[in-house]
Amino acid sequence: MARIELQDVRKSYAGQEVIHGVSIDIANGEFVVIVGPSGCGKSTLLRMVAGLEEITSGTIRIAERVVNDLEPRARNIAMVFQNYALYPHMTVRDNMAYGLKIAGMSRADIDSRVARAAEMLELEPYLDRKPRALSGGQRQRVAMGRALVREPAAFLLDEPLSNLDAKLRVQMRLQIKDLHQRTGQTTLYVTHDQVEAMTLADRLIVMEKGVAQQIATPYEVYTTPANEFVAGFIGSPAMNIFDVHCEGRELTVPGGHRVAVDACPAQGSIRLGLRPEDIETVPAGQDAFPVLLQSVEWLGADAFGYCVIENSDTPLTLRMPGNAPAARGDRLLISISRSQLHFFSNEDGRRLS
Repeated sequence: MARIELQDVRKSYAGQEVIHGVSIDIANGEFVVIVGPSGCGKSTLLRMVAGLEEITSGTIRIAERVVNDLEPRARNIAMVFQNYALYPHMTVRDNMAYGLKIAGMSRADIDSRVARAAEMLELEPYLDRKPRALSGGQRQRVAMGRALVREPAAFLLDEPLSNLDAKLRVQMRLQIKDLHQRTGQTTLYVTHDQVEAMTLADRLIVMEKGVAQQIATPYEVYTTPANEFVAGFIGSPAMNIFDVHCEGRELTVPGGHRVAVDACPAQGSIRLGLRPEDIETVPAGQDAFPVLLQSVEWLGADAFGYCVIENSDTPLTLRMPGNAPAARGDRLLISISRSQLHFFSNEDGRRLS
């Protein structure tokens, strides 16, 4: 295990800065996930930690050692990529053992490490097969086993589950989490999948356009997003965010509907965020306001209703019981949870306390 420290790490291409001063201290054994949309710089940041990309400025430490100028092989890290990169002519056993052979390790030690990793990853029945005889999930486990046998200071994983189907992704998430709990290896993991990020991480780095918008636990990111980008990106379906006008303790929402709240963080025009689960349909109520149902996404026990606020074109998504009778064109009265309101500046999107 190893502590990983990033201090004001930056990256520029042709004078254009693409990573804007990321700083984080990753503790021994911590599982940190870098999450964000395509092109936000998450893989670039991981590759700089690995030594596959040079940093423009800042400091990277692994196990208390500055590694800015060290080659990847000297950093004592292991990487797993989206592409399994297995040798097709070698068996599973030989694929996992290859790096150790190159390092000159004894046959007995190699066999011991491969056997231990194969047991952890449930690969023992497949050790004598070649990659073409394996499923996608099994190939990914072999790639992880090849990294695991090296017993590195840290694991770096770059979207390792992207090539798998939905069912396999769920299975592999559980296996990766279980593997981390058993090995205690410091892990830095990149994904664009927020469900993957939320279920795996001890902490998240939420990236946008090369900026770490928030570094916090999944619970903190979900319940107290630092800004409007984080609020809209984390959560499925996304948080509803729209303009409101606050006067005293009353909000005017789109369509001219008025709702009493416990407090407003600012007066005048601000942005209101509502999670779909914090909205409920009601038969009547003083602070209820109407929406028009446009479509329903039925998921079994739950359903999501996609609406617009009446007398406006503002969209609103709410979660409903799966057995609730609802159809396109229905007019619903909704009430919002006063304790779960999120307010953001309409100038820069930051969270308002």
